[in-house]
Amino acid sequence: MPQIHLTPAQRKIHRADAHHLNPVVLIGADGLTPAVRKEVDAALKAHGLIKVRVFSDDRQAREAMLQTLAEDLEAAPIQHIGKLLVLWRPVPEKVRTVDEDRKPGPRDVKVLKFSKRGGQKPEVKVVRVLGNQRLTAGGQLKKARTVKKSPKKSA
Repeated sequence: MPQIHLTPAQRKIHRADAHHLNPVVLIGADGLTPAVRKEVDAALKAHGLIKVRVFSDDRQAREAMLQTLAEDLEAAPIQHIGKLLVLWRPVPEKVRTVDEDRKPGPRDVKVLKFSKRGGQKPEVKVVRVLGNQRLTAGGQLKKARTVKKSPKKSA
């Protein structure tokens, strides 16, 4: 599986974006275990740009971990500074399913209230109308009327 290759300008942008991030995965004395790879993969799917902290004193081992993670997970190695590794992979698009039975949610409606005196700007008020409410001609919210069923017809 090939790793993603970025231009120096793209790498610079990702380094700037990763500056404020905290490490989301910590690699201990066991090194790159399958569980660590799985967590790094899950973090890349969720965030796209992550920091990984390695608790190893060997610089060559950390560099090898960065290259191994980048190749195995199809990510781009952004930076290796001290014991921090920065990886980037584009976040996959989420598939949204359409539910046919779903009812519409609340909607925001602008209500204009005109002044009784002419020449003044109308007052604009945004009102949230829920599913069981209706908006009257005067701009008031009222709950929808429930239809009463006859006890004789239901028996």
